Amino acid sequence: MKKNCNVDALPEVMNVQDMQVFLGIGRVQAYKQIEKCEFHIVRIGRSIRFSKKNFLNWFQGQVG
Repeated sequence: MKKNCNVDALPEVMNVQDMQVFLGIGRVQAYKQIEKCEFHIVRIGRSIRFSKKNFLNWFQGQVG
């Protein structure tokens, strides 16, 4: 998996794979984190999407 921790390179609407690459974690860990519902996600069929802004707020401890 290609690692890219550049915040500017993240898409405005992220998916689980974007989260995996940014955090350097595996697929199972990423889905476990999403199941905790600590930031808003949108389910479209079987796919999961979330905003870069909400993700980064969560990552920086600004959610809640």
